[in-house]
Amino acid sequence: MTEAVPLYRLAHARAGDKGDRASISLVAWHPALWPLLVEQVTEAAVARQFAHRRPSAVQRYLLPRLQAMNFVLDRVLDGGVNDALNLDTHGKALSYLLLDMPIAVPAELAPHLRGSE
Repeated sequence: MTEAVPLYRLAHARAGDKGDRASISLVAWHPALWPLLVEQVTEAAVARQFAHRRPSAVQRYLLPRLQAMNFVLDRVLDGGVNDALNLDTHGKALSYLLLDMPIAVPAELAPHLRGSE
């Protein structure tokens, strides 16, 4: 049996920017959750989560020893800090958008979720 929970229950994130490119790092709260993140937080899934920002490309870099991954999203910051008229020109809030992604978690992993301890 699985339960859909927001990604923030499985991992934490931090976002940064360089021009019109956002970088979002995602780190598992517990090593047991890492395989689930690799399976479900894919480039395609992240592209769907950010579809309204119309990224031109999404790349994922895995860091298995850290149970972490980094996503690079191109052309999601409306031109970057100097060109954008949006309120978050640096894209710092984009990590929260990623952390809202629903993840299907098997019951046996529930004890490792944040907020389950």
